[in-house]
Amino acid sequence: MHSITDWLANSSGAAVYAIVAALVFCEDALFFGFVLPGETAAVLGGVIAGQGRVSVYWLCATVVLAAIAGDSVGYEVGRRFGPRILETKALRGHQQRIGQAQEFIRRRGPAAVFLGRFIAFFRALMPALAGISRMPYPTFLLFNALGGLVWGVGFTLLGYFAGTAYKQVEKTAGTAVAVVVAVVVVAAVVAWQVRRHRAAGDEGTDGADGEEGTDGSDEPGGHTPEGGKRADDGDPRD
Repeated sequence: MHSITDWLANSSGAAVYAIVAALVFCEDALFFGFVLPGETAAVLGGVIAGQGRVSVYWLCATVVLAAIAGDSVGYEVGRRFGPRILETKALRGHQQRIGQAQEFIRRRGPAAVFLGRFIAFFRALMPALAGISRMPYPTFLLFNALGGLVWGVGFTLLGYFAGTAYKQVEKTAGTAVAVVVAVVVVAAVVAWQVRRHRAAGDEGTDGADGEEGTDGSDEPGGHTPEGGKRADDGDPRD
């Protein structure tokens, strides 16, 4: 790992784009995330961009595209090979965390693909689990692209602005970003639920108003549903 990061730190130009793209891609496509988390490459690439050796704009685009492509390959691997890949040698020692990831995707569905992007172990495994669970690819791609965009641009810019302090940023940023994203998602879900309940309440009120005119006691002519006169109608002779 240190030799790779040292090699990247001493590179410039096209080599930086190629190395960062390869590391981010392989993290999810080939489970390299267990060895080298992709945010290390993204943050270190941002540091290099801050030194003027590459363009930060092109680097952000490279990281985002590599992240989306790597996840798509990981999804296809999970869809084609199924649960067998969870029993491979590389994953055999992580069964407890695999169980946590499976429970996470069962509870959160597509949102787990987005949120998992900000947790190193889940980021490497979530695409394959989405494929194993037969999540529709268009749904997966949407949440994968959103996660790749926020994660890729965010971590690259963290490195760009943090400079030589990138190691500390890399250590703390993953948890912080995951918490912020989770809070935003939960707030959006709560707001959606409140709006839905209010809409249902409004529909119920409208329905009750529509039925008010069907009560026999309110029919014109002062007659009851049975055709008789109202009890309080006086005798005309009185």
